[in-house]
Amino acid sequence: MNEAEPAPPRPERRDAAENRQRILQTALDLFERHGVEQVSMNQIATEAKIGPGTLYRRYRNKSELCLDLIKDNLVQVFDDIEAYLEENRNDSPTVRLRGLIVLFMRFREKKAQLLIGVEDASSQNRPKSRTKGPLYNELHDMLVELLDEIARDAARDGDGQIPPNSIFKADMLLMAMSSDAYFFQREVRGYTSEQIVEQLCLTFIPLA
Repeated sequence: MNEAEPAPPRPERRDAAENRQRILQTALDLFERHGVEQVSMNQIATEAKIGPGTLYRRYRNKSELCLDLIKDNLVQVFDDIEAYLEENRNDSPTVRLRGLIVLFMRFREKKAQLLIGVEDASSQNRPKSRTKGPLYNELHDMLVELLDEIARDAARDGDGQIPPNSIFKADMLLMAMSSDAYFFQREVRGYTSEQIVEQLCLTFIPLA
C-alpha cells in the first residue's frame, strides 16, 4: 500500500496576506527612515495598526522580518554569483574569488539596512548563531571551494609555504564582510565601498 501523499500547503488567508503586506511595507518605511536598529517590533505593530501578538505570531523577531523583506534579493544575488562562477570557471580561482567579493559587497551596499537586520537581530552578537544565518552557509561553501583551489595551486607551484586553513580563512573573510565590519570601515575609517572591496581583496587573495 502506497503512503498517502502529503497534502499541498494551504493557501494564505486573505486577511493574513493583507496583514503580512501591511507589516512588510510599514517595516520597510520605518527602516528606511530610522534604520533597522532604531526600530522596535512594537513600533512596527503600532504603525501597521495591528496587535503585537499578530506581529509576533508571524515574525518572532526583526531578523525574520528582514529576511522576508530581502529573501527575493538573496536568491537573486546567489544566482548572480553562481552564474558568474560558471561563466568564468576557466579563470584562476583568485580572479573568481575577487569577482565573488565584488558581487556580494555591491549587494551589501544596496541592501545594507536589511542585511543588518538579517545578520544581527537574531544573533544578539552570539558567534554560534552567525553560522546558522541565511547568508552564512551557502556563501561560506563557495568561499571554501575557491580558497581550496588557491591552496592546491600554491602547493602545485611549490612555494614551500603552508596555506591557511580554508575554512578558517573563509570564516575570517565573512567576518570582514559583515555589517559590523563594513559600517565601521565606512563610517569610522572613512573608506568608500570600492576601497573596502580593494582592501578585502588585498588582504585575503594572494598576489599572483
